[in-house]
Amino acid sequence: MRFFLDSANPEEARKVKDWGLLDGVWLSAASAEAAGIDYRRAVRELAAVTDGPVCVEPGSDDAKGMYKAARELAKLGKDIVIQLPIEANGLRVARLLAQDQVAVCAFGCYSAAQALIAAKANVAYVAPAVGSLDDVGSIGMDLVEQVIRIYDNYGFQTQILVAQLRNPVHVLDAALMGADVATVPPSVFEQLVRHPLTDELLAGRKK
Repeated sequence: MRFFLDSANPEEARKVKDWGLLDGVWLSAASAEAAGIDYRRAVRELAAVTDGPVCVEPGSDDAKGMYKAARELAKLGKDIVIQLPIEANGLRVARLLAQDQVAVCAFGCYSAAQALIAAKANVAYVAPAVGSLDDVGSIGMDLVEQVIRIYDNYGFQTQILVAQLRNPVHVLDAALMGADVATVPPSVFEQLVRHPLTDELLAGRKK
């Protein structure tokens, strides 16, 4: 499984890279806004830190604007992946970007049917939104399990990128199921590398 840092902060990316765990970056417009960082600047800086993909949002709803923004964002790094919604305009733009050899991640996946459509469209990644499903009373990881089964049935090459992971259990469940990528926030990275027994062991050595 690959880990994509879910953050707009280049310093967080450098820290995770120092740990040897930075396989890519998931960059939302909301995270850049929350960090007070210009989105395009964040794309450029994060692309310079990671050797892996940077998944970015074009920030437009209509197909023409989405395609234009996606083309501009693709120039900001060597391995830019464009996040597109699983709906009619997103599918149109995904087809055009495929002709331009620009990778696409179908995001906002809330059902197995949407994941099937994304794979049929030959996108590089599909992103089941685990956290949002949990918030409305569903079990987000059940969707991941369904998508993996469908993709295995038909040999689809689209990679499963599990998004909105909010705790270490989400990460472990995704790994046990065989997902390709997990988007991991900085706080969850910290939780993954810590354990109370490890803290106790280190405290004992200091005595």
